Amino acid sequence: MNELFLGLKLLLGSGRGNRTRFLLMVLGGAIGVCCLAIVLAIPSILAAQDARKAAREPDCSNGLGRCTSTARGADGLALTRVDPYGSDPLTRIFLAQVGGPIAPPPGLRKFPGPGEVFVSPRIHELLRSDRGLAQLMPGKEMGIISAHGLAQPDELYAYVGARPEELKGGGHLSGFGWKEARYPTVEPSTLDILRFTLSGVVLLPLAVFLSVCARLSAASRMRRLAALRLLGLSRKGTQRVNAAETVAAALLGAVLGLGAYWVVNQLVSRIGLPGFKWYPADGALPGTALLVCLVGCPALAWFVGRVGAKKAAANPLAVRRSAVEKPPRLWGLLPLVPGLGIVVGYCVAGATGHVPTDTSFSAILMPLAVVLVGAGLVLSLPILSRALARQVARATGSLSLGLAMRRNEVEPGGALRVATGLVLLVYAASLTQGVLIELNQVSKNTSPVQLYTMALDNVPENKVQALTKVPGIRSHAIQARSWNDPDSENRSSISAVIATCDQLRRMASAVENCVDGRPARLLVPDQTYEENSKPGRSFPFQLRNSDGKRRVVTVQVPSQTIKYRDDAAAQLVGSGTVLIPPSSLPAGFRPTGRATLALLSSSAPQTVRSALEGIAGVDPTIEVETNGVDAASLQQITVIKTLLAVGMILGLIIGVAAYLVAATDRAVERRPQVTALALLGARPRTLRTVQVAQVVLPLTVGLVLAVVTGKMAESSYLVTGGGAVFWDGAGLPLLLASALGVVVVAGLGALPLVGRRIDPELIRRD
Repeated sequence: MNELFLGLKLLLGSGRGNRTRFLLMVLGGAIGVCCLAIVLAIPSILAAQDARKAAREPDCSNGLGRCTSTARGADGLALTRVDPYGSDPLTRIFLAQVGGPIAPPPGLRKFPGPGEVFVSPRIHELLRSDRGLAQLMPGKEMGIISAHGLAQPDELYAYVGARPEELKGGGHLSGFGWKEARYPTVEPSTLDILRFTLSGVVLLPLAVFLSVCARLSAASRMRRLAALRLLGLSRKGTQRVNAAETVAAALLGAVLGLGAYWVVNQLVSRIGLPGFKWYPADGALPGTALLVCLVGCPALAWFVGRVGAKKAAANPLAVRRSAVEKPPRLWGLLPLVPGLGIVVGYCVAGATGHVPTDTSFSAILMPLAVVLVGAGLVLSLPILSRALARQVARATGSLSLGLAMRRNEVEPGGALRVATGLVLLVYAASLTQGVLIELNQVSKNTSPVQLYTMALDNVPENKVQALTKVPGIRSHAIQARSWNDPDSENRSSISAVIATCDQLRRMASAVENCVDGRPARLLVPDQTYEENSKPGRSFPFQLRNSDGKRRVVTVQVPSQTIKYRDDAAAQLVGSGTVLIPPSSLPAGFRPTGRATLALLSSSAPQTVRSALEGIAGVDPTIEVETNGVDAASLQQITVIKTLLAVGMILGLIIGVAAYLVAATDRAVERRPQVTALALLGARPRTLRTVQVAQVVLPLTVGLVLAVVTGKMAESSYLVTGGGAVFWDGAGLPLLLASALGVVVVAGLGALPLVGRRIDPELIRRD
């Protein structure tokens, strides 16, 4: 304990410069802990949102098998409908009471009665400007759902009271609450992608940054520790004295960083991020996160402080006399070699077409490779910088470049302390590009048309006509599948589409040889032909009319063909589908079983919204599948992209902070050497060139290595992701431009290290 108190006394009584350095360490630690707290809070925010979603989940909603043993005697019905509203999912829960009282869902004071509607605050605001939205929620607005029943403040959520006969497809309702959310904010597999990216973009640079903060003014501190060692302090005591300073700075920085995070959480949660908002209470750090910040960061500082004082404790005379440092050992290349081996292996597998199928193994191996390569970049830079400096110093005839390279050869880690954060920033940016590319491969409607499908059995005949006349709907058709006799050995079947030639032309971009009233086979280019659809074969189709009467009509596959191509994201028909004219069916009869009604409109967002509102105006309980548009998935992608942007901003803050802290510290440490050169007659222009070259050359080596390894890691990540894109050539110019910008900023930042005034006092003791 005496050594710890001695370290604190030295901290408080060693002059203004030392106190300034201590404040710089505290400030750097506070920035790092604040960034760390933000990263640790993200899983807690998502878990809090999913917990509220699970608590309001209707038991046995929509017949999805979520019934409990008591649900058979349930007192209510529930029907869940999720539709896209722009890029956000709009969730409607239709509720009906058929027996005794049912406890209201979270966020409501009473169970909705027939014709009563309870909406979220955002829907309440939208109803004022979008009158068509009311068709999705028929009834009178009776109240607003409180925060207890919403996942996040901007959620589109509504409870609609209905009569039991209106919820024919509803599931039995016994209460609310389930062990998991039906639509989590972020799927577990996607959350793994987020963790993987944030670990590379934020946590790895953060560890380097905190280590840099703990190593500020290393040269002057080592001289002071060496003096204490020569005065009789033990080796371990010397290490403890140094660790006491770093731990005190880290602990104070951790407290300030947590305070800064509380302020950030309160402000940003109320303002919100694009596509992602949360309640301030959700951002409260759990106990484990607080423990990591308050104990983990000082523990890292303790370790770095003890390791940093090892040289002064072991050989104090060499430190006092400024002996030449030993060259870095090759073991620094050790993490880089296996990391690059894994990355290169995946790249070769993707290039040769042997894409790995064991995703569970890749989910462990790929993050490990990213961490190894990132750590290898940090540890290998001094080795590569020293080797380059030695070769350039031998070959150059320039005084400025020779001085710079000789300095880097003697002290290869000095300039790289400035460059490491920027190198890791470029490496992490390449990884983030790969994640965004994989997310952009998620299925979404990019075609000029939007297809809507719904089960025909759930749509009465009179409503079919009304649905086809909804504003924005330009065509329609009925899709059907031939009937299979379960007792027959022949289970073959074919697909059919019931439509006129005019309907078909309004749905497709190309229809050739279509004749009204004549059946034909549809041939779709670049699609596998349905092998059962051979001319002359017959297949039965089950039909039913509005009175419940059934008939079976046999359809013979015709020899005539129609060349067909549509623009829908999920094509309406496949190659070999039989076109059946409506006039060929008995009047009043339509297919039953797996038949669907398909509607088509433009894919413009306003048209899609208007069409869905018009469909709801006919029947708000109809389940409509918007092919190519999964609102819940698109919202998850938006959340992930927003959080990735947050990670990149944090990485940028950490990288810039690491550069500023290390550059400032290096400027202070280099003042005696710069003053000595100035007194020997070196010109200010020469000194500035030396300072810029000392930083820019090793930084360039690191950035080239970061770009190469980053692109390889990005490609291997895309290979293991299972998408169609493996090689990202489009992102390379942006990455190179970013690297060039980093070099320019670092070069400009090195210029102020040489001042105009010469202070001989800086070298008086030397």
